[in-house]
Amino acid sequence: MTRAIVARAPTRLDFGGGWTDVPPYTEREGGAVCSLAIARYATATAASDEHVARRAGAAALADDALTAAALRRAGIPGAVAHVTADFPAGAGLGGSSACGVALAGALAMLRDVQLAPNELAALSRATEVEDLGVAGGFQDHYAAAYGGALLLGFAECASVEPLAIPGRSADDLLRRSVLLYTGESRLSGSTVAAVRDAYLAGESRTVAALARIKALADEMARALRGGDVDALGRLVGEHWVHQKALHPTITTPRIDAIVERAVRAGALGVKALGASGGGCVLAIAADGREDELARAIAPLGERLDFAIDWDGFQVVAVLDERHDDEHAS
Repeated sequence: MTRAIVARAPTRLDFGGGWTDVPPYTEREGGAVCSLAIARYATATAASDEHVARRAGAAALADDALTAAALRRAGIPGAVAHVTADFPAGAGLGGSSACGVALAGALAMLRDVQLAPNELAALSRATEVEDLGVAGGFQDHYAAAYGGALLLGFAECASVEPLAIPGRSADDLLRRSVLLYTGESRLSGSTVAAVRDAYLAGESRTVAALARIKALADEMARALRGGDVDALGRLVGEHWVHQKALHPTITTPRIDAIVERAVRAGALGVKALGASGGGCVLAIAADGREDELARAIAPLGERLDFAIDWDGFQVVAVLDERHDDEHAS
């Protein structure tokens, strides 16, 4: 019997707190991140051999570094894997972590092991940091594994608080949010390392910015719990001020132009997502001005539609096949 597992994990919008989830800040100060998983997915196919992988819909078996590392970690003789995405590369949406979580979960299921979300997140991050040497944080892996709106805490261990968004506030947030892909590439690893080094050196501007960014994550979670999109939008705008202060490469001329146009067109808050230097920008409009906002920034990038993902990592298909090809389920 051969088997293929198809699984997916969502990307995320990081409203606030990013950078405080990166060691050694987590160990010294404790980090906090407020995020929202979105229905832009990494989809992984893991199979016991190439034949059944193609039967499960894997058009190509990629040889990228993350897939190779996930396969080494899984240690399944003869196994193959493939991952695809419905979001742009380098978009600042935590896409590499979504890929890592999808691969880790699919390969675990191939071994008949079902990992809990915290175990998936930890395994995905270990593969990225230890095997690939990526100087990244924790938040993206947890958003991909858990889904939904989250307040994440990072200290000696990770804490995960799902946030319920009351009434029609989730629909209101989606209606008033514009996600714009700038088309610019990002080099998040080098930027993250530079911010980390500035913090370790005790640079006062960096230390102050990180402290306020951490506090804003808690305030954003409070706004989401209360269904207050206006408050969330204003907090996002303040976050961008402190985020930019961390390193000069976090913003770009295109991002500055998007922010300027968005604010003039009624945005309560605008910020670049992820480590920035490009990628996506999120703008939250004043109620009733979302169409004006979208038109104002449309010439500067590609709008990405999205919905909220409440489920996190999910297995979407299992294919079992006899070696004689007489039975498949």
